[in-house]
Amino acid sequence: MEPLARLDSNSILDEKIFLEIFDQEDEITKARMILSLTDRATELGVKKKFEELLKAYKRVDRETKQRERKKPITMLDKWTNFEGPYDNMFCGAWIAGEDGVYAQNDSQVDAVACYHPILPVERMKNLETGEEQIKIAYKRNGRWDEIIVPKTMVTSASKIVSLSGRGISVTSENAKLLVRFLSDVENMNDSHINVQYSTSKLGWIKDQFIPYDTEIVFDGDQRFRQTYDSISEHGNWKLWQSHIQKLRKTGRVEIKFMMAASFASVLVSLLGGLPFILDLWGETEGGKTVSLMVATSIWANPDESAYIGDFKTTEVALEAKADMLNHLPVILDDTSKTSSRIRDNFEGVVYDLCSGKGKSRSNKELGINRENRWKNCILTNGERPLNSYVSQGGAINRILEVECKDHVFVDPQETAELVKKHYGLAGKRYIEILKKLGVDEIRRIQKEFQAKLHDDEAMQKQSMSLAILLTADKIATDYLFKDGEYITLEEAKGVLINRNDLSDNERCYRYLQDKIAMNHQRFDAETKVEKWGILENGYAIIYNQAFKELCKSGGFSDKAFLSWADRQSLIETQGGRMTKVKKVEGSPVRCVFLKLNDKLDEDGFEPVEDMETIEQEELPFK
Repeated sequence: MEPLARLDSNSILDEKIFLEIFDQEDEITKARMILSLTDRATELGVKKKFEELLKAYKRVDRETKQRERKKPITMLDKWTNFEGPYDNMFCGAWIAGEDGVYAQNDSQVDAVACYHPILPVERMKNLETGEEQIKIAYKRNGRWDEIIVPKTMVTSASKIVSLSGRGISVTSENAKLLVRFLSDVENMNDSHINVQYSTSKLGWIKDQFIPYDTEIVFDGDQRFRQTYDSISEHGNWKLWQSHIQKLRKTGRVEIKFMMAASFASVLVSLLGGLPFILDLWGETEGGKTVSLMVATSIWANPDESAYIGDFKTTEVALEAKADMLNHLPVILDDTSKTSSRIRDNFEGVVYDLCSGKGKSRSNKELGINRENRWKNCILTNGERPLNSYVSQGGAINRILEVECKDHVFVDPQETAELVKKHYGLAGKRYIEILKKLGVDEIRRIQKEFQAKLHDDEAMQKQSMSLAILLTADKIATDYLFKDGEYITLEEAKGVLINRNDLSDNERCYRYLQDKIAMNHQRFDAETKVEKWGILENGYAIIYNQAFKELCKSGGFSDKAFLSWADRQSLIETQGGRMTKVKKVEGSPVRCVFLKLNDKLDEDGFEPVEDMETIEQEELPFK
């Protein structure tokens, strides 16, 4: 258009000015032109004439469009006529043009299905569920947008109205017609609409790895779109690699373990392992969060509110996120930050994360929703060890604890800033290395570590998890960093828990012994307190009910313990029962005869060494 300053009182009323206005597809651009020209017409003293002509042209434009809609249907009219990047599609008895979509009856316009261009352009079939989603393209204000929605949303008039919130012109009045139009176009162009296989999970899908392989697309929950978008390559590989090599040369096991666990996450399913947790714990300001950021930067953006999460959420959301990440690591910062819902069932949440399986839940149709499942590593940190929140041996068995000592990083700020600018560069390279090595070679490496870690005193599940972690560390060290900074076997074995420390029944036995030693007055005859039993001949003879309450207070099963204790010859039995009858003040009472620690005397205390020996040990100058 000619510059406004050059228009005079005659040229501003010229026909070409009005034709140019109504040639604009973008309504916003059209409105701006009208406002600018109205202001110029006011300056020139011809505002009234300009507005009269504008009204006339609006009326003519509207009548022209109406006449176009009333034309009899021809074969050419049976195709969409949208301007844009999408091919025309056969639409039968619908008129579909730039001014919208209309239904026809007896060669006349019957009703409006949509006031703007809209059509289905792609079907997406989920590999896990078999459910379909559909990609809808629509044009508003001269600009095309796309939206992916469940197929069920565009096949129901009551559900499709929710798309109005995304800018699609649909109401309860035209919803049925829009559903019919989209269905007709999809079915009439079935061979031309591409079917794209999709997944709502990341990680290994058959022989591909999402999101790096693009033949399968991600169609996951919009709640986790930010997490998904954070998994990308950004920055310079050489800068990230050289800085990480410098950190690894410091010999700090905290950095090595966290990175190895992050790499190991994608190996868990390949090697048939079970999900496990690596927990970094220690005093504040030690470098726990920065270590977590370094481990995150392998795959994704470690900045706040990007990939790293926390326990300030719900159990359902945590399960859904683990399901979506699938084989990529779940990274949760600070175990002390928990929502009230998770705090009340923290042990259960930890146990579920380690199990790799969410709870079964029904849907509105009384069917069962798809269960959330994952096989990965969970990386956490906190001031207290994670297993201090957990008493179940099955969960403790899958937690590897690493203590964070003071000052892991010389300059934590420098490391934090660098990994925020350079991230996601190692993950894709690591996956390519794994594909070249092949599962057989990776399994061979793992078996070598498994044999080296085998120890009858250590729990085998922990050894298996640690072997996967060491396998990941070796591959990353050999092919990505090439610096020989491996996690040593001695460092690795330091995180294993002794079998006796882990056994629920062993811990119950120690708990009972501690309780007996702490409450000696409950076993003597003089003190006026509620009695638990009698100490006699190296045994604690505990009243049956008192024994049950003691086990319950410690979170242990009395039946499971008695069965174990019988096998270990730690209790006396009678007539096939785990209890014996003891006469107390002349009355027979069922009691548990529990053998005390061999080191304890008949009163339940450890014998004190000869004072002279103690003095010689404590005072070597004598």
